[in-house]
Amino acid sequence: MARIAGVNLPTNKRVVIALQYIHGIGPKFASEIIAKANIPAERRVHELTDAEALQMREIVDRDYQVEGDLRREVS
Repeated sequence: MARIAGVNLPTNKRVVIALQYIHGIGPKFASEIIAKANIPAERRVHELTDAEALQMREIVDRDYQVEGDLRREVS
């Protein structure tokens, strides 16, 4: 199970859909993240290697404001 930004991603969903479970990531940002990580759009979360999950986690942490930080800024 991949955990990104404190959110457990659903394992049977495609990665591009599962990333949208994170507050602040919609379809556009999810597509950008998997493109930066060179992950095919049809890959499912349970098929990710540990290296791919780590790479996505690093991209989200470095390039996007999500979850708690975004909630604090919005309110």
